[in-house]
Amino acid sequence: MKKQNWMHFTILVLIWGLNWTIMKIGLRFVDPLNLVMQRLTLASIVLLPALIWKRRRLPKDCNTWLKMISLALINAAGMAFTNIGLLYETSGLSSILTYTQPLFVFCLAIPFLGEKINSTKVLGVILGFLGVTILYTGKLSSSINASNSILLLILGAFLWAVTVVYYKKLLSHIDPAIINIVQFPLGSIFLLITTLILTGLNFSSTLIYISSLFYMSIFGSAIGLTIWLLLIKEEEAIIVSTSSLLVPAVALIFGWSLLGETIEFYSLLGFLLVMIGVYLVNRHHYELKYGSSTTLHTF
Repeated sequence: MKKQNWMHFTILVLIWGLNWTIMKIGLRFVDPLNLVMQRLTLASIVLLPALIWKRRRLPKDCNTWLKMISLALINAAGMAFTNIGLLYETSGLSSILTYTQPLFVFCLAIPFLGEKINSTKVLGVILGFLGVTILYTGKLSSSINASNSILLLILGAFLWAVTVVYYKKLLSHIDPAIINIVQFPLGSIFLLITTLILTGLNFSSTLIYISSLFYMSIFGSAIGLTIWLLLIKEEEAIIVSTSSLLVPAVALIFGWSLLGETIEFYSLLGFLLVMIGVYLVNRHHYELKYGSSTTLHTF
């Protein structure tokens, strides 16, 4: 990797790692649906110039647009579930569970994309889900909300994986940049309707919340997406995909240092097993075919 791209990669990992702490702070002021909706709305505004610039590359047929809308709905739902889980869970543990996404991608790619099975990847999936089991059982002694939050975070990771396989299966002919830029306005519209029905609009005018919202939208989404697409264009996806291993580690450190989150032994053990599993599944250039270089939550 070029020296400049190493710098970009480091910045990206730090941005997305810190973003988990910022999201946790934002959830102190508004509910999860409002948080995600407002984040996507602001990110849409920031990315509007990029959408205008690429307008000629937007698909012209209704069938493709329907597929893109479906993809955006799945992605928005996944982000909503993740933030609901984050409300009751630590930022570090939430990031670990969300970044189990490659494990689900592999499992879904077998029936839907014809992914070949080998012993290394099977071992990776077993170790990864063993780590998830340890994280879940470690929460059983806590409140019902705490154990349920694990399930919501896993559901968010699963839906993220669905978007990757969905894109590869039905929308791989569309520029990934278009897919990722368009998902913000489409997702914000879906979440606006959902929020109005379920919770009602809620906004906090405090400086802390506004600062958090700007960070999540501008840095976590717009700038993070720009750097990611730049790296994917210039470097092998298998190298860039190591963010799946590094972002949770950085999130754990930020959560511990900035929020005072406790890192239990079972959390470290589960984290190590999940990351080893993700590494084994991602090796052999797996990401070049089906990885998260296509669709992003931009966490």
